[in-house]
Amino acid sequence: MTSADGTERKQAYDFAVIGGGSAGYAAARTAAELGLRAVVIDGAEELGGLCILRGCMPSKTLIQTANVALQVRAAGRFGVAAEWGGVDVGAVRRRKRELIAEFADYRAGQLGDGRFALVRGTAAFVGPRELAVRRREDGVVLTIEAKTILIAAGSEIAWPEVPGLREVGAWTSDMVLDAADLPASFVVLGGGAIALEMAHYLEGIGRAVTVIQRGEQLLRGMDRDVAEVVRESLARRMAVHTGTALLGVERSAAGVRVRFGQGGEERSAEAAAVLLALGRRGAVEGLELAAAGVAWAGGYVKVSPSMQTSAAHIFAAGDVCGEAEVVHVAIQQGEMAARNAARLVRGEGGLEEMDYRLKLFGVFAEPQAAAVGMNEAEAAASGRPWKAASYPFNDHGKSMVMGAVEGFVKMIADGETGEILGASVVGPEAVELIHAVAVAMHFRSTAAEFARIPFYHPTLSEIWSYPAEELS
Repeated sequence: MTSADGTERKQAYDFAVIGGGSAGYAAARTAAELGLRAVVIDGAEELGGLCILRGCMPSKTLIQTANVALQVRAAGRFGVAAEWGGVDVGAVRRRKRELIAEFADYRAGQLGDGRFALVRGTAAFVGPRELAVRRREDGVVLTIEAKTILIAAGSEIAWPEVPGLREVGAWTSDMVLDAADLPASFVVLGGGAIALEMAHYLEGIGRAVTVIQRGEQLLRGMDRDVAEVVRESLARRMAVHTGTALLGVERSAAGVRVRFGQGGEERSAEAAAVLLALGRRGAVEGLELAAAGVAWAGGYVKVSPSMQTSAAHIFAAGDVCGEAEVVHVAIQQGEMAARNAARLVRGEGGLEEMDYRLKLFGVFAEPQAAAVGMNEAEAAASGRPWKAASYPFNDHGKSMVMGAVEGFVKMIADGETGEILGASVVGPEAVELIHAVAVAMHFRSTAAEFARIPFYHPTLSEIWSYPAEELS
């Protein structure tokens, strides 16, 4: 029922979820399984969440096109007569849209199948346990009260204060992912996963690319030797600048000019367009977090290991809290938040805490790079004894047959117990290969135990046996 001022009467739930993406859906599903009366609030134009609509799935669809294009361009190395004729970007977009529509329809069906309520609208806190939700279809404001709440609003592109960046009409990854046509050249700002995957796609389909990274290395957070292989490989396909300071962006005869400092000198790069890929921030605009006592700092909602915010009955999960902006972690966080919410609702103790021991990270550039667990810097900082061993792809049979010999695998183990602490790989199918070690680490395997695993020959996977043998 609606009151005279157009506001509906309050509806009460045990668990309210703001956002229907990967974290939000996983949380709502889990809450329903635990018997909580739950509601998902999602005001996006289309249901599905970032991963399905503008992240993982569309980007990997485009990257697959780039991979095929590179194979055609290099076909002569394998004795195959193939003529490179460019890429039909419109056809690439049509294929992407067809695939994404299937994924999005499936998620919309999951959200609307009746296990929990679904409200299509935008939410704002008006109190610690109260949300005002403006419905998309009619603008009516619905008041929702909840014993526990999860913020799973996702992330949005962060715009840095670079003079001229907005004025020149900078592209974003969202725009590239759904473009019917693309300019002939780009300056890509950033050196993280999104930036390098977009640079790989654009160069792969025949665009000229320049990458400008502010940090001293690409892929901050990965071991420097891994990042250096990626940099060296990309530098053979495009211009790559690291250790820079962005000074400004302006229009030029070519389209845009990016001015940056490097090595004490001012330099510039020109292209038809500039692509902003310098990171993301939690999408909390309009949520009125202060009304609920939820702390926000550094672009993200602050959370404890139990995924609780500064308000104990309010949780956050997924990209909005910035712990690890990848889907499988978002799902884990959402599910655990729902279980902890159920404990609070029932007055139970013993809240679970997230364990990031098996944190996975992957980059689908060329070559790919991936990691699980600790890197060398983290192992050194841990204070425990550790050792590492690596093996190159240029001495490995299957990669030599494939003509993909850049890179290496690396395994890190405890210096006393031999337990595998982490691994990195840069090279062919790195994001697939990393899971062999992730599974072993899940069961707390030692390097010696791993070395006894039989691997089929010749496969890429068997390369892991070499560092494992050395460590054992």
